[in-house]
Amino acid sequence: MKHQLNARRLLCPLPVIRTQDKIATLKTGDLLEVICTDPGVKSDIPVWCRMNGHQIQNIQEQDGEISITISVQNSP
Repeated sequence: MKHQLNARRLLCPLPVIRTQDKIATLKTGDLLEVICTDPGVKSDIPVWCRMNGHQIQNIQEQDGEISITISVQNSP
C-alpha cells in the first residue's frame, strides 16, 4: 500500500522524525512517499533508512520540492 507524508516547510531533523513516526505505523512492503522542501533530506533520510533497514526506491526534485519514496522493510 502506498502512503504519503507531507513534510514541506519542516527543517532538519523534523522530516526524519516524522518519517520515522509514520513508518512505525506501516507494514513491511508498504511504500511511503515523503514530500519535503529542506534539501538536507536528500542525505538525511537515506542515511536513516540504511541504519533502519528500509530501502529508498526513488528521489525526485521538482519546483523546490523533494519527493523520496521509501520501501518499508522489517516492520513489526
